[in-house]
Amino acid sequence: MSSFLQSLLDPKKSWLASLHMKTLTNRLRKYGLRYDDLYDPYYDLDIKEALNRLPREIVDARNQRLKRAIDLSMKHEYLPEDLQKMQTPFRSYLQDMLALVKKENAEREALGALPLYQRTIP
Repeated sequence: MSSFLQSLLDPKKSWLASLHMKTLTNRLRKYGLRYDDLYDPYYDLDIKEALNRLPREIVDARNQRLKRAIDLSMKHEYLPEDLQKMQTPFRSYLQDMLALVKKENAEREALGALPLYQRTIP
């Protein structure tokens, strides 16, 4: 990635990236979600594998946040203000494990081994 593009995407250097991050933070806080909750395990099998490797209580907390967000969305409501202030939308719990899974898959591919899982399209 070019240095110009990196500086454009960095919230500390670009006002547009900063505005986007602030808007996204507010939207995630309204529903009590974290950014990592938005990753879909059915879209990318690496995400599914990373979720399988995480401790059960972290995955349970993720599922609870998603259920609460769906419930609030269906009711056309938001979290109460005091709970919104307690939310930490950009505290990551998935990125380290996801990077490890992707690194293992790249290493497996470099060694010429078969992939651990393959997607089949019906």
